[in-house]
Amino acid sequence: MPDRALTPDRPHDSRIRSYVHQRVRLSDGQESAWRRLWPVLGGEVADVLPEPGGRWDPHAAFGRTAPLVLEIGSGMGETTAALAAAEPGIDHLAVEVYEPGLAQLLMRVEQLGLGNQRVLRGDAVELLERAVAPRSLNGIRIFFPDPWPKRRHHKRRLVQPGFVRLAVSRLVPGGRLHLATDWPHYAEQMRRVVTAEPDLRPDGAFPPGPDGWQERPEWRPTTKFEERARIEGRPVRDLLYVADHRSAPSDIRRVTD
Repeated sequence: MPDRALTPDRPHDSRIRSYVHQRVRLSDGQESAWRRLWPVLGGEVADVLPEPGGRWDPHAAFGRTAPLVLEIGSGMGETTAALAAAEPGIDHLAVEVYEPGLAQLLMRVEQLGLGNQRVLRGDAVELLERAVAPRSLNGIRIFFPDPWPKRRHHKRRLVQPGFVRLAVSRLVPGGRLHLATDWPHYAEQMRRVVTAEPDLRPDGAFPPGPDGWQERPEWRPTTKFEERARIEGRPVRDLLYVADHRSAPSDIRRVTD
């Protein structure tokens, strides 16, 4: 998805993005799911961004008011759909830029008969900055984000101090930030960032072990991608932290780091 159009009040956007969007052909099944289900279950991030002074109501898309979890980068949707199926009382919103992954998730939603899953295509950081109200999300999940392994590309990694401050500001008190990666260097970076954030504390249900890492929660589904990482010798690390909001309340609108 191309970057949003420039506007007179915001003539340029210099933020380094954590993704590169490439259009990929959909399979016949994905194309069918997209045509039938996208108008009902999907939407563009750009279309839900409110005008200045306005407010986006994510609950309207679900037709009810329930706890809401945001997943950033849902990939092919395997974990996303499984968690939504396991938590029918919680609404799940996935934000992704990869159309085949979104289409595959729509297929899973249909197969499982899920009524608590919706999807958006576009920039999740922009959604958090401009549309999501402070202290409104019950959870944010980021599983296996692009590690950008080359040193010169580390600045493109999503989990940076500024992003984490923004994410935490959108969580309700006690809301969970759940990160997972199979890239050791990125895992260390993630841990440094979350432990340095004053409004986060480790989830008491998953205390760090002797090695300083938290145990992988049994309820997080294991994907083929994760199994391949284990076979190749890359340890998978989970970080589960909750919002404490010890700092003064703030309404962060822009990531500056």
